[in-house]
Amino acid sequence: MNGLEHLDRITVALGKLPGIGRRSAERMAYRLAGDPDGVMRELVQALQEAQENVRLCNLCGSITTVTELPCRLCTHPSRDGLMVCVVQDPSDIVAIERTGAYKGRYHALMGIISPMHGEGPGEIRLQALLKRLDTEGFQEVIMALGMDAESEATASYIAEVLRPRKLRITHLATGIPVGSGIGYSDTLTLARAMKGRQNL
Repeated sequence: MNGLEHLDRITVALGKLPGIGRRSAERMAYRLAGDPDGVMRELVQALQEAQENVRLCNLCGSITTVTELPCRLCTHPSRDGLMVCVVQDPSDIVAIERTGAYKGRYHALMGIISPMHGEGPGEIRLQALLKRLDTEGFQEVIMALGMDAESEATASYIAEVLRPRKLRITHLATGIPVGSGIGYSDTLTLARAMKGRQNL
């Protein structure tokens, strides 16, 4: 395998990350190759440490460590165990936590329903949510998905599935830009949206 083939493998791997196109991945690969004892070494070390120590919580899907499963957000007694906030990704949990406006539990779906991308209800963590609703005694489910069409359709679908359970189902108040995700909202807007949540 020659040098260009190695760079192609790096480019392909980087291109699998969200928001990184082919050209950006190529630039990153060349930058790494140009500094093997600097940035590349740091990146390799950071990735190895993350691979050994970082996990997704087996309950909520948040980022945690191998020594904290389930994570602190799921086990800390100060968290409100009567409400669960449903988000698309673990990064949304981080964004909401930064606001300080929410003290309940979380559930990351790890995606949204997207027929255009071949992702239906079976591709998100909906069954895991239903199982938690059966065992954890939540009384309110907060749908904190984005404001784009697919996120809203996902929230509506989940709300319909949950309706027979007689839970309070809410969604974030307005203030989050249409077509945007939770992770792109500033903390003040997100905090106000959480506090002003409405029935769905």
